[in-house]
Amino acid sequence: MPKTPHAEQAAAPIVFEPEFIEGLTRIFEVSIVFNQMLGLKISSITPDKVKARIAMRPELVGHYAYNRIHGGVISAGLDAMGGLAVMAAIGARHMDEAPSQRLHRFGKLGTIDLRIDYLRPGIGETFELHAEVMRLGSRVASTRMEFLGADGKLLSTGSAAYIVS
Repeated sequence: MPKTPHAEQAAAPIVFEPEFIEGLTRIFEVSIVFNQMLGLKISSITPDKVKARIAMRPELVGHYAYNRIHGGVISAGLDAMGGLAVMAAIGARHMDEAPSQRLHRFGKLGTIDLRIDYLRPGIGETFELHAEVMRLGSRVASTRMEFLGADGKLLSTGSAAYIVS
């Protein structure tokens, strides 16, 4: 079939190098000490979506009678995940650079707006957090996040905007 001027070819999927994933994991889990306190552990990083988990601990209880996770943990966790999704999207945008160079692009990243909707009580032993970038502009990125129970049930959602430059 002949190519037409408007025909689009499917772009090859972007795959991050192990060096980039290890560096981003180190920044997120070690350098951001608050994420350590929350117990956030990355499960996967792709250009399109990031996933992490939190194991329930006594320090995270928000309601003692029900052993419910504190709403602030949910909010902070989703905010952190939105930021991680933006880091991944920025990394994917600059694949022409070395992994070490891309890892230095996050210095100005910061939350400028955050909304969390608590849909169900956060009761469980572990929780999954997902985030994706809806739009990555030159100055602002918009994200959508989810906080799920171990059974996959949606407990909270979030959306945020981050300054990227």
